[in-house]
This record gives sequence, C-alpha cells and structure tokens, in this order.
Amino acid sequence: MQVQWQGVMPAVTTKFNEDDTLDLKMFRVNIEAQLSAGVSGIILGGTLGEASTLTDDEKRILIQETVKIVDGNVPVIINIAEQSTKDAIVAAQRAKEYGASGLMILPPMRYKATDHETVVYFKAVAKSTDLPIMIYNNPIDYKIEVTLDMFEELVKECDTIKAVKESTRDISNITRIRNRFGNRLKVLCGVDTLALESMLMGADGWVAGLVCAFPAETVAIYELVKAGRITEAIEIYRWFLPLLELDISPQLVQNIKLAEVGTGIGTEIVRAPRLPLHGAERARVLKLIEEGLRTRPRLPDYRSLSKSAIQG
Repeated sequence: MQVQWQGVMPAVTTKFNEDDTLDLKMFRVNIEAQLSAGVSGIILGGTLGEASTLTDDEKRILIQETVKIVDGNVPVIINIAEQSTKDAIVAAQRAKEYGASGLMILPPMRYKATDHETVVYFKAVAKSTDLPIMIYNNPIDYKIEVTLDMFEELVKECDTIKAVKESTRDISNITRIRNRFGNRLKVLCGVDTLALESMLMGADGWVAGLVCAFPAETVAIYELVKAGRITEAIEIYRWFLPLLELDISPQLVQNIKLAEVGTGIGTEIVRAPRLPLHGAERARVLKLIEEGLRTRPRLPDYRSLSKSAIQG
C-alpha cells in the first residue's frame, strides 16, 4: 500500500502478557481504536514499541498481525534500529516479505557515527529496498543529527527516502527543510509537545505517542488544524499538553501504557529491564491521567473534515 506520509501515524506500543509473550488480543483492541479514530498509518517497533527487546520473530508476528487488522485501509510501517548496516539491510528486506508498506529508520545505534558514516549507512539501507523510507532525526535522544546537507546528499541518490520524522525540537527546522527541499521531503513532527506548532509551520503529519491512549483527540487536533479551525485545535491541545508531556521522558513507555489502561485500550505490562511505574512517580502520572480523563473534551465531528476535503 502506498504511504502518503501525512496525517497522524501512531508509534504504537507492543502489548505483552504476564508471561512475557505478545498480547495480540489487546494489541488488536488498540489498533482497532486507532483505525476508528482515523489515523493515517501504523508504526511498529519504535521506542514506544520497545523495539530493542523484540526478537526478529516477534517483529514478524507484529507486522503480519497488523497487516491483517488494518486490511489495506492504512499502511503499516516498521522501525529499523539495528546495530550494524548488515542487520539493518536484512531487517528492511524482511519487513517487505512480512507485508510492511514502509520503513522508519534511525541512524546507527550504540555508536555515535560521523556525518559521513551516517549518510553511507542510510544510503546502504535505502538502496537495498524499494519500500519508502522516513528518516528519524532525533539528535536529542540518539545523539546523531541528520543535517540539511546530509539530507541533500541522501535525496540526490535515494529515491526511496521520502520523509523525515522531525524530532530536533527546533521548530525552525521545519521551515529550513521546506526552504531547501520544497515538497521533496514530507515532514512529520515526532515530538508530541510540539505537534500543533509544527503543523502550523507546515508539517505534513504527526508521528504521535499519546495517540496510543487518546487516538480521537490526537486526530481531531490534526484535522482541525488542516481545516483552519485553529482556535478549536488549540483548545483541545491545551487540555492535552499535560498528558503529551508524558512522552518526553525516559519512562515514556511506562507512562503511555499507564494512560492506555486509563482509556481501556492497553495494559501497563512492559518488558524488563523496564518495569511498571511505582511509588511517588506512579502516583504523579496517575493523577495526570485521571485529571485528563475527568476534563476530557467533547470533540467536534472531525472525521467529516477530511471527508469534505477529499470531496472538495
């Protein structure tokens, strides 16, 4: 399925049972909630998906299960964050075999590559597949920045590189990308707390985290912004911000899984060495979630906005 690289694309959590196996029943519940809310794609195996703990066979199961659930309605994208170029190429090839429609690729993991090494790495993976690729640019968490000059070299040689997950936390970078590349690169915000601002500056979409627990509210903000109903979008966004801040934490997986429990579309089971929140921090996060649920806004008929845009 063709990836448009726009709209809300949830970086979904991976659901586990108490015995540390994949919980595909609750996984389906969550994916169906995302689809009902109107997301534009599903991203598997990111940081929120606890990718570093997943086996190759579990990634295969997750891709194949998600492809079945979405039933051709939205593309399924898998994250690639490997230790070597060889493993990244193998992962890209397997992703296509398993039915993925696109790839999100991080720079080399566990090694702070130079600019040249990073570009060579991306080129090698991009040239090994015909699946469309979104480069994940997150120098805050992963210590490697993909600069505009690096993107210039990549897009000249790699037609498969189509988009960037913009997580530099510098809103101006969206304008820099637009000024340099026009529409050659789609831009998706990768930081929940900067999403509305990013869309106002021209971002095409939002790779979201708290969408895992609050899919309708997330998509509503996107659709309202794109429809020019900014005041309504800001009102929902202001309600959402305390919850969105749960995404910018080393414990983002635990935070968001706890939020999923609050909305009934997930469990808080994580895979060790991660552990569920406890003590004062658990109480703090629960209080935020409970307050968010208590004051949850009534949403407009945002689904009709995208339909109207298509018909228009």
